Amino acid sequence: MKRIVVISDLQVPYHDPKALKNVISFIGEWQPDELYQIGDLNDYETPSRWNEGTRREYSQQVRKESEKTKRDVFEPIRSVYDGPFGILEGNHDLRPRTYLSAKAPALAEYADDFHFSRLLDFDGFGIDLIPAFHKVGPDTALIHGHEIKGLSSIAGTTAYGHASKATTNVVMGHTHRLGIRRHGPSHLGGMRWGFEVGHLCDPKKMGYLGPGAVANWQSGFGILYVGDHDVSPVAVDVRRDASFVVEGIRYGRVMRGAGGRFAKRGDS
Repeated sequence: MKRIVVISDLQVPYHDPKALKNVISFIGEWQPDELYQIGDLNDYETPSRWNEGTRREYSQQVRKESEKTKRDVFEPIRSVYDGPFGILEGNHDLRPRTYLSAKAPALAEYADDFHFSRLLDFDGFGIDLIPAFHKVGPDTALIHGHEIKGLSSIAGTTAYGHASKATTNVVMGHTHRLGIRRHGPSHLGGMRWGFEVGHLCDPKKMGYLGPGAVANWQSGFGILYVGDHDVSPVAVDVRRDASFVVEGIRYGRVMRGAGGRFAKRGDS
């Protein structure tokens, strides 16, 4: 049976470095048959509509953030895993070339040079750019999630809605929620499911969330067990201490005190 790991939205530089480190360590130990990142790998906040007309619009961060992704994500992954690695394009990854086309139309012919796959040197790292609705197993496809309209606040429901429209099981990111929703009689072979793989961001770094950085998001990533006739999705919860459990093994350092309460990372 093929084993696939799906890394959730990172939105570098707003990722959770401890969680990312633990996931990469897990990938190195587990050695999946295939590895995917579901999109919104980078945030690319500065060339976005949210900064239009503000000082942030003039902040030159794209190159710096691209180099950070290569240094903090690609290099560590490729140091422990040399298998197939594919990445989808998310709506945040689109920002540099969308901005160029919208704000400098005379230069729009160079927009492809600002594609995130070039900014991040996919070729140099042996990474494939994966199209939306990429088939990963029987009746199962990957998308980032922005390709189809409609969002639900209930984890798994957006993916299930997309799966119903696309008439295939859907694995997606975009919502930052972690969950699987199913419908139909599995014993009759009619089950349809949608899987949202969560996120690996640090909400406290995201100023646009406001005070407290409160959002209905769940940290985690996805695993797919792919057989000849079906795909079994597994949602992996990443805890506040950045640890998680796969197949009965905990990865990452447990940071909890008396009574199982989470300890502050600075106390470890």
